[in-house]
Amino acid sequence: MLKKHVVLFVIGLCIFTYILGMFLIPLMDIDAAQYASISREMFARHSFLQVYDLGHDYLDKPPMLFWLSGLSMFIFGVHDWAYRLPSVLFSILAIYATYRLALLYYKKEIAMLSAMVLAASQALFLMNHDVRADTMLMGWVICSIWQLAEWYISQKKIHFILAFIAIAGGMLTKGPIAFFVPVFAFLPHFVLRREWKQLFRWEYIVGLFIIALLLLPMNIGLYRQFDMHPGKIVGGNYIKSGLRFYYWTQSFGRYTGENTNREMNQFTFLLQNMLWSFLPWIIFFLIALVLEIKTLFQQKFTLSHEQEWITTGGFILTYCVLARSQAQLPHYIFVVFPFAAIVTAKFLYALFFEHKWRHLRRILVLLHLFIFTLLWLALIALMAFPFSDIPKIVATLSALCLLLMYSIFYSKKLHFHRVLIVAFFTSIGINIFLNTAFYPALLQYQMGNTAASFINTKHIDKSKVIIAGIHPGYPLYFYGQYIFPDTSINGLKEGEIAITNADSLALIEKKFPDAIVLHKGENFHVTQLNFAFLNPETRSAELQHYAIVDLTSSSKKNIKK
Repeated sequence: MLKKHVVLFVIGLCIFTYILGMFLIPLMDIDAAQYASISREMFARHSFLQVYDLGHDYLDKPPMLFWLSGLSMFIFGVHDWAYRLPSVLFSILAIYATYRLALLYYKKEIAMLSAMVLAASQALFLMNHDVRADTMLMGWVICSIWQLAEWYISQKKIHFILAFIAIAGGMLTKGPIAFFVPVFAFLPHFVLRREWKQLFRWEYIVGLFIIALLLLPMNIGLYRQFDMHPGKIVGGNYIKSGLRFYYWTQSFGRYTGENTNREMNQFTFLLQNMLWSFLPWIIFFLIALVLEIKTLFQQKFTLSHEQEWITTGGFILTYCVLARSQAQLPHYIFVVFPFAAIVTAKFLYALFFEHKWRHLRRILVLLHLFIFTLLWLALIALMAFPFSDIPKIVATLSALCLLLMYSIFYSKKLHFHRVLIVAFFTSIGINIFLNTAFYPALLQYQMGNTAASFINTKHIDKSKVIIAGIHPGYPLYFYGQYIFPDTSINGLKEGEIAITNADSLALIEKKFPDAIVLHKGENFHVTQLNFAFLNPETRSAELQHYAIVDLTSSSKKNIKK
């Protein structure tokens, strides 16, 4: 059976892997680096209610991520790990809240397995170094649902208050979705259990008052920044009201057409991305979901008082709503991964601990051994071939881990089912290699952090640095801790230090004969990874090149000397 020390060991390894990514991987452009830059700027200019992005009005996300990450940087200094720290803590909260929610309705082993499944899912490893608002949102939302479930069972007021505080926190993180996911979770649960009174409780009015009260600081900031100055252009959108944009256009406008974004709007897009983001559990989850729906049909859409449909119903309704949006991104579905973890854990427990569906179990074991083998082979290739910076010993270690996986799989001294041990070993092991070797090597091709590193190392006067004819990316502003102005090549002046496209060097040297190239570097949009870039022989065609050029005249340079 599942032992407590085993559970803590697995979750501890997962958190350790998050921490490796938190410290070792530079911030990726665009979102994570942009949000880190905004967080730094918020505390640098002491503007906590009105949000700015490189000095310009910002409206896309609510301020909670910026508040907490900015506070972390204020306490610990401007570091990428300080930006990530609050989100990592919210991931730990999400894991714990998932355990506590499952514990309300299922035996302790299923609750522990739910926490382990969530902690070891690929999305959690990714979202703890490529930090966006969704990491924090997941923590707030599952915490609110856990506290609501506690309140419905115990009727203790403290759970009611904490639930609505968490809903408000989620709304301050990513908008109205944090309010609607709990609704989507409990609505089918109450309907199927015929608990109609739960739908119309007077206490909800008090809960709405708590939410309104906690949203007040953000509302004041939106009103002062936008509603008092209608007509601002933000992100190409004409903003009449910041409050309307936040509460309506940004969320519901994706369905009405008012939000003009058109990204990945097919219904299956989020499911397709779950094929990688919910590894190594996705096949187990899909089977479990089908079985949950089948059971509901067999019970004629009625649940007993011992059963719950918070998780399955919450996942299905939330997915359907998000999948109907005209603008979707892979991380939008992460908010309901705690639901998916509990549904998966129930199935895994029945399959491997209660020994149900023996023929299906045999097929799934062999299928997952094949999948895990492919994942390790892909990792070995990533460690061995794309980047010469990765020592060859790392590829050798990854190959030894593949052999170790087979040794574990065929061992006869296991305390619980071998495929679960191999799943955790594969998920955690691969991400340790990615976080310590692959991502750090990959991010050396991201211009923003490498250019900022050169400027900081050489102690270049940042007030003289100007960007000309190139998009440097947000890491430059975050790691440089400075908002560098930009101009055209023709707008450059003597005495400046230009960050520019290497193709523009001939034009610059013609205009400034005494210009000296201080640094040259390579640039690639790392979030658009492809095989041509990973292949060292074809990589050069995928790269852009930048240069840092001193435009000071030779006479002035001699005077300095």
